[in-house]
Amino acid sequence: MLDAIVWFFTNIAMSFYNLAYAITHPGQWLSWVPYINQTLPETSHKEALMRFIFYGASIEFFFVVFTSFLVLVVIGLWRNEFMWGCVRGLEGFANFVGRIAAWAGLIMVMQQIIIIFMQRIFARAEISMGFGMSFSKDISWWAEELKLYNALVVALCVTYTFVQGGHVRVDLVYSAVSHRTKKTIDMVGSLLFMMPVAVLTWLYGWFFLWRHLVVPNPSASDALDKLLLKSRALRWNIETIGFSPNGFNAYFLFKILLCTFTAMVFLQAIAFFMRSYLERKEGPESEGKYLDKDVLGDEDAELVANIH
Repeated sequence: MLDAIVWFFTNIAMSFYNLAYAITHPGQWLSWVPYINQTLPETSHKEALMRFIFYGASIEFFFVVFTSFLVLVVIGLWRNEFMWGCVRGLEGFANFVGRIAAWAGLIMVMQQIIIIFMQRIFARAEISMGFGMSFSKDISWWAEELKLYNALVVALCVTYTFVQGGHVRVDLVYSAVSHRTKKTIDMVGSLLFMMPVAVLTWLYGWFFLWRHLVVPNPSASDALDKLLLKSRALRWNIETIGFSPNGFNAYFLFKILLCTFTAMVFLQAIAFFMRSYLERKEGPESEGKYLDKDVLGDEDAELVANIH
């Protein structure tokens, strides 16, 4: 038990050094960026990419994020205005991303209509799109690509929907307790459910992503030394295999969205914890403070009421 406590606090202390070292030595883990999907010219670039892959789901990275969260909370406990600023910034980011990504739903519907017209009415096997430079693909490619729009809405609008209070929830117990108890439940839930699930999903999704972008395949069980040895033969191998011969072939985008989804959920967990603490401290009158919720117009509200 004592060893675990020492290990925990040692990693917290080392996180300050690790963060400072990463910021002051970007070339050791970012020099590969200009060569995305190109031949990595030198061994140093290959090793930098392997370091990036290794540390992206490492204990060191976890403690840098965890310690940063602790620092923000400590400062926020001292200056509540700072914590409110963090809440507004994180929720604003979720709203901004979600409001843009939501348009993917409209694009998906419009593209489906075009596919039906081109396939059933005009009997065309291909669809070409583009302005100045044509992009032609088989109709089956466009049909399978619709799943990407759905993934964009799910992955990028999840935190936006959370901020807007749009998720379905069962609150038989939650609705019957006091304001302070509700906020305590929210704080505990963000720490014990949202954050751990986001971390576990990230640990799985991170290496799942890179196994479809580079070879030799990196593994979560590989130590840094072993990955650096693998880097000698490292090259880009971005997955472009579809489920059908002429179908959509950019499924690596779904892996990127998985990692983006987990990162946004973790950030929203931080915002939710902070908001719950502040609303618990300041009382019921602070509930929804600074909350940027979308408001339906009179005609939209009447339409929704009629539907219900």
